[in-house]
Amino acid sequence: MIEELLKATIETLYMTFFSTLIAFMAGLPLGILLYLLSKKKDHASKIIYTFFDFIINIFRSIPFIILIILLIPLTKLIAGTIIGANSAIVSLSIAAIPFMARLCENSFNSLSHEMLDTASSMGMTTWQLITKVLIPESLPEIISNTTVLIINLITYTAIAGAVGAGGLGAMAINYGYQRFRADILLYTVSILVIITQLVQFAGTLLSKRLRR
Repeated sequence: MIEELLKATIETLYMTFFSTLIAFMAGLPLGILLYLLSKKKDHASKIIYTFFDFIINIFRSIPFIILIILLIPLTKLIAGTIIGANSAIVSLSIAAIPFMARLCENSFNSLSHEMLDTASSMGMTTWQLITKVLIPESLPEIISNTTVLIINLITYTAIAGAVGAGGLGAMAINYGYQRFRADILLYTVSILVIITQLVQFAGTLLSKRLRR
């Protein structure tokens, strides 16, 4: 069981790492786009923002277990299978991208108006605004939000284990619940709690250092 627990832990970390990476790489630009569109006054920008806002709200409102089922055709197309850690990354990433985008947008909206007005009065281009104001000034908040995202994804990997994704969730169900092994359930939950606590500690520490 030690080997199985180690394998399941590695699968959980694998799914969490790559889905977080994909969500960050896609969610951050989408969050920037949402923020910039929300600040523009022209009609076209408002329509585009409303469209993306609507899509994000839809994906965020779908329970993850249902989203996995809805994404089965896409998962099979991308990963070639609907079973295993690689297939779970597809569903995890699609669930996490809208969440990350909304968190980033909220981070940018929390910046002071005086700072943004100063950047505007200096004649900064959109690219300069993004690279010299939005991201640097919001970085501690983005790190905190990414920590929240990772913890949510750890929970999602456990849910994905119920439909053949592997990891600690699958082990808890297949070895713990179905075989009436309370000790295995305890081990898997303990490992999940430890991983979550380590992620929270590292994220909080990094965010505090960046704020200083």
